[in-house]
Amino acid sequence: MENVLERAKRLRYDEKIEEFRQKTLLPYWAKVNYAITRVRLYEQECGIRGLNTHVSVGGLDSITLLIFLRKVCALDIPAVSVSSLEDKSIQAVHRLLGIETLKPLRSKVNVIKEFGYPILSKEIANKINLLQNPSEDNKTVRHAIITGETGEYGGYRTGTRMKLSQKWLELFGGYENETEGVHYQTPDFKVSDRCCYYLKEKPCDDWAKEHNSVPYLGLMASEGGRRAKSLMMNGCNYFGATTIRSAPFAIFSRQDLLQLAIDLDVPIPEIYGEIRKKPDGVLYTTKAQRTGCSMCGFGIQLEKRPHRFDLLRQTNPEEWHFWMYKQGWGHVLDYIGVKWEDEVDLTDCYQLTFDSLDDENAEYPQKTEGFEEYFL
Repeated sequence: MENVLERAKRLRYDEKIEEFRQKTLLPYWAKVNYAITRVRLYEQECGIRGLNTHVSVGGLDSITLLIFLRKVCALDIPAVSVSSLEDKSIQAVHRLLGIETLKPLRSKVNVIKEFGYPILSKEIANKINLLQNPSEDNKTVRHAIITGETGEYGGYRTGTRMKLSQKWLELFGGYENETEGVHYQTPDFKVSDRCCYYLKEKPCDDWAKEHNSVPYLGLMASEGGRRAKSLMMNGCNYFGATTIRSAPFAIFSRQDLLQLAIDLDVPIPEIYGEIRKKPDGVLYTTKAQRTGCSMCGFGIQLEKRPHRFDLLRQTNPEEWHFWMYKQGWGHVLDYIGVKWEDEVDLTDCYQLTFDSLDDENAEYPQKTEGFEEYFL
């Protein structure tokens, strides 16, 4: 049996990741041209395979992608979104752009009750979920999550990233106390990474199958998370056995994306505020830096206050009370050490970011000179 190390060598993953990283160092203009080329190649290959294409849209990144495809690449393709999960200002932009609205397969409440809370990150939540649902098939993986030691398929390595960090092992590793001889805690609630699948991914996948269509996604490796390494290994355009997708902005940084949004006159949903430039040239949005479902806890442990749930308390106190008290989110946040119940001063403080952004002396950024030549 070929193990993961042998497979990585055969598929040249290390070389592909290094090549990808080199592309992320390209200047803005080169990245835009690279994205245009990826789109043309994707459309060409999809045409050969008899496939249609569409855009899966959510927040600012994918909204920018849609306008990029329409304005710069001159593609008149449909766009779909499960808009009901987004902020109202994002929904308004979706309507403005004529994006088709899909319905989630399940309610947010139902997903949490059946599968568990989406906390920490998709990768961590998936590992905790495996610990909470032991089987003979996942025995080796559970051992790796506790110890970092892999079996035959993993190349018999030790100290791998499969192991949960000690902080989260202390809180969630207790399911393996007897089998591993450890003494960790176990929570009284379930954890899962399946919310996105039932709320967003599956509805979009079902629409795609019905329309014989494959998606463009506004993913960027610079955003990190579970998909970052996959983007680096598989590139912008991926034609796999079961998955086909294009992520033209995969090599973009956040700065590239925001500059492109400026150049294309992208309608910015109110939840993001405005795009401004700090004295050192760094672009940012004056309100939320990221958005998502109101009940999503991925990355919450990394946010300084006021965090996303503090802002929800201000913008929609009834929904905040519903999630915190009636649906148990307050208890979950207490368990992972995230404060939420005491009120914080939100005056002039909307940032959903890890670093405090000072609006004083901020400037309005300018369009890139000559960019309109792409679509005039």
